[in-house]
Amino acid sequence: MIFHLLYPLHETYSYFNVFRYITFRTIYAAITALFICFVLGPWLIRKLETLKVGQPIREDGPSSHMSKKGTPTMGGILIIFASVLSTLLWANLTNHLIWLVVMVTVGFGIIGFMDDYQKLTAGNSKGITAGKRLSLEFLIAIFISIVLFIRPDFSSAVTLPFFKTILPNLGLAYILFSTFVIVGTANAVNLTDGLDGLAIGPATICFMTYLLFAYFAGNVKIAGYLQIPYVPGAGELSVFCGAMGGACLGFLWFNAYPAQVFMGDVGSLSLGSALGALAIMTKQELLLAIVGGVFVLEAISVIFQVGYYRLSNGRRIFRMAPIHHHFELKGWAEPKVIVRFWIISILLALLAISTLKLR
Repeated sequence: MIFHLLYPLHETYSYFNVFRYITFRTIYAAITALFICFVLGPWLIRKLETLKVGQPIREDGPSSHMSKKGTPTMGGILIIFASVLSTLLWANLTNHLIWLVVMVTVGFGIIGFMDDYQKLTAGNSKGITAGKRLSLEFLIAIFISIVLFIRPDFSSAVTLPFFKTILPNLGLAYILFSTFVIVGTANAVNLTDGLDGLAIGPATICFMTYLLFAYFAGNVKIAGYLQIPYVPGAGELSVFCGAMGGACLGFLWFNAYPAQVFMGDVGSLSLGSALGALAIMTKQELLLAIVGGVFVLEAISVIFQVGYYRLSNGRRIFRMAPIHHHFELKGWAEPKVIVRFWIISILLALLAISTLKLR
């Protein structure tokens, strides 16, 4: 909106030409989202407390978590509002990728809101049924995947990390592949959201990493130099990534240990789906497994735990899954688990960025 209002003035006043630069708008999108969170965060927390929107605690979780009972949840609404509003203010709204990633974010956020609302009304941590939630998630993800696939400028080839010439083209199967990436990432972030600041930290790092990927993929010269797929219009996604990064940092201000508010499923599902969509749109699909390695680890720990439990008649690999609870039960203090997972996320992000030249 700001871009469309002010950039046309550059023909009269040359200093308005600065609005044409994605880097400039990305920075201010991040600052705007951060400012929105700082301003609205305290009000939202008070409102959630007044409405008694308290977080239900799983009964089979670590006993230390019982003290968190009643902490306001559904704070992810703040992340969605700040990031989407900031994106609409600073992005080029004629770019179709911007609208698609916003649609994914809001759509999965609505599913998360439904799940959180069900938990609150039922007074437990179960939420809506897994079948209903997954059906809604797949519906949105398939729609987005089809819209991308039918565009003539979009490639169904998959980029492999460390390889510059091996680009397997999946054809129609790419729709299923991209759907799995979006839904899988959304639920992986959701599983990670179990400690104060645990999910929002790695999410911030992931969005900042994909900010670079989006900018590189959308610049024909840089993409050619790095020998990565050039995606017309992908550079504008940097503005969205900046807005998301700023919103995540703003939310972390209130979500850091000890948390004043939790993001809830409305936050974790929207963040994860946005990351999955960005990976598809920037043609760095498989690299997401490295960038979001913490989320992958959390999801795999649950899959292995459940599978082994069923196959071995009640035996477990970890003391509790997701794996962050395993470390808690081993005696690690909650802040130590959180910060160490952040450190791992930073290292994985650096590794992922390095693969752009290791081809």
